[in-house]
Amino acid sequence: MKNSFKKTVVFGSKGLLGSSLIRSLENSSLTESVIGSSRETLDLLDLSATKNFIDTTKPDLVMIAAAKVGGIVANNTKRVDFLVENLKINLNILESLIPYSDVRIINFGSSCIYPLDADNPIKESSILTGKLEPTNSPYAIAKLAAIELGDSMQTQYGHKITNVMPTNLYGPGDNFSSENSHVIPGLISKMHAAKTLNKRSFKVWGSGSPLREFLHVDDLSNAVKFIITNGLSQNIINVGSGNEISIKNLAKMIANVVDFKGDIDFDLTKPDGNPRKLIDSSYINNNGWEPLIDLKTGLKNTYKWFLENSENLRTN
Repeated sequence: MKNSFKKTVVFGSKGLLGSSLIRSLENSSLTESVIGSSRETLDLLDLSATKNFIDTTKPDLVMIAAAKVGGIVANNTKRVDFLVENLKINLNILESLIPYSDVRIINFGSSCIYPLDADNPIKESSILTGKLEPTNSPYAIAKLAAIELGDSMQTQYGHKITNVMPTNLYGPGDNFSSENSHVIPGLISKMHAAKTLNKRSFKVWGSGSPLREFLHVDDLSNAVKFIITNGLSQNIINVGSGNEISIKNLAKMIANVVDFKGDIDFDLTKPDGNPRKLIDSSYINNNGWEPLIDLKTGLKNTYKWFLENSENLRTN
């Protein structure tokens, strides 16, 4: 199987994952050149523009990291936006690639594609076996549609597409908005603000008891290179750290990294969400890949990036 490429396109190159992929690929022998595509340079909601971009660049490796993403509040209050925009992004890119069956495609999904009541650790075979988690089902449906289209392209036209399903990602380049971010960047930005304002306490949603798995984004980028280089052929591949932490202990760890000295309180009037969500990464682990960045080191790395870039970040 081909594992060295002349030209790679990374869609969503300015986001958390896309920027990590760019950094990783630019220092890799996997590809001779890397082209990043962001919303500033290409409107992926425009099928004609997307087709023209593919026809012009003629890549032989494509990574689809572009998406409209957000935390639980954004997903649940902007449901139409998340469904429509993510459907258009995925379908426009994949439809544009139909004439190019020799292009290797890496499509990134999310562990939210799996059913709410799936057994933990969640296996790749759990896909489409139950009801989705209600608050982010529009995003999940869009990702499922992309997987189905990719499967159909492989069956009908012979494309080679791998769907990578990461656990909760974090790291440099994340969205630190206090309203629309995921849990780690949200806690970092809000706890940093609390420290700056000398607040005596910091409030976290829920009881703090739910267990979550987190993966540093650079570990995912390395996993992608591993998948391609080693020719892993499974259609859907979970990529996680294999380690769980309670939201309570995560908050304490972030407080230590941020050096917040106040109390951490838990707002029991707010929902906990899914009590546990751990994906089964045994397929890629059994083939020889393991993450390298532990959570404490990753949080320090992420907070350092946040401080260095805080003037240019939108945090509200």
